[in-house]
Amino acid sequence: MKPTSLLLAAMLAAGLSASAQPTLPSADAVMAQARTQAAAEHKNILLVFSASWCGPCKMFEAFLDDPKAGPIMSRYFVTARLDVGEKPGDKLHANSPGAEALRASLKGADAGYPFLVMLDPAGKPIVNSFCPASFKCDPTGENIGYPATPPEIAWFMKMLQQAAPALTPKEAGAVQDWLRQRGRS
Repeated sequence: MKPTSLLLAAMLAAGLSASAQPTLPSADAVMAQARTQAAAEHKNILLVFSASWCGPCKMFEAFLDDPKAGPIMSRYFVTARLDVGEKPGDKLHANSPGAEALRASLKGADAGYPFLVMLDPAGKPIVNSFCPASFKCDPTGENIGYPATPPEIAWFMKMLQQAAPALTPKEAGAVQDWLRQRGRS
């Protein structure tokens, strides 16, 4: 093959691969791995349904990746992330296969993003991010997504209390302070 033909073939192959959507692991595979790891590490699972275009999802990722808050969360949870709600025709992002069906089975089909579910090591839901009326989130009964307002932060702290009962008061205070400092009033 001539060098020009090789260059043309390489450019064509690069163009084709750049236009293809990424292949993500299925929701079943992600959850199987999370259940195995959670059982081995004696932790619960924090299941995060998010989308690449979602600002609050990026804020929640920053929370989980933060050097102060992240280690506290990872002490009690194995985090499983699934992509849902990606825009049709987006060549850079794709939904995790089976993620929308899993989200619907967890009563979060219309929840918005991020939708959070805390599960036991077997995958049984403990609590989700739908804020009860008693916490006065706005709007009442909706998914808090990224906990940014005082009522949303209060509900998230209650979620942690339910799903990570060994969380110490010092750790809870650090998480709550982190969220308050980066929240909105």
